[in-house]
Amino acid sequence: MRRLKTARRSEIVGAALELAAERGLPALSMRGVAARLGLTPMALYGYFRSKDDLLDGITTHLLTLLPEPAADLDPLTRLRELAGGVRAVARAHPAVAGLLFTRPAAGETSLVPAERVYQALLDLGVPDTEVPRLERLLSTFVLGFVLSEVDGRFAASTRLARSRRVGLGPADLPAHHRLGAAAHHADCAAEFTRDLDDLLAVVRAAAS
Repeated sequence: MRRLKTARRSEIVGAALELAAERGLPALSMRGVAARLGLTPMALYGYFRSKDDLLDGITTHLLTLLPEPAADLDPLTRLRELAGGVRAVARAHPAVAGLLFTRPAAGETSLVPAERVYQALLDLGVPDTEVPRLERLLSTFVLGFVLSEVDGRFAASTRLARSRRVGLGPADLPAHHRLGAAAHHADCAAEFTRDLDDLLAVVRAAAS
């Protein structure tokens, strides 16, 4: 297998991020990235073997943006910082945030976030046998929440439009009509914090 060049990899990833932000991830192509940089598409293949390889490169870049909490912080604070860091990265790069969920095995870097969660759970006193399960519980919540947030799924306008489009009345959706505006509004920052606190209560219980 031929050796890939590295000198302009970060520049290419940056151009891909810009293009995805402008046109959406489905429109991202090797040809489009090459044109943005004034290169031929073939020149890009000297750095990335395929579009999939480029997507892995973007994912690796996103993973490097995640925080590395100080080791002397208490474990629960570290877990909160890690969760908040995922949300911050997703909000900063909404067009490509889904790659954190769909391309979890993008090189060795993909193991680092889970390692940090593992260590925090172990330091908290969670039994070894429970650590992988609780890491999956936390990461599934965090990724699911932030991707729903940046995709607009939690937006009041999205929920209202959906409820009006289906044309169902109180007899069909009694709980929705009873809740009224509360069913269509979410303070995502506050809700994320409360939900995370609830999950960390489960973690504390496992540790004790």
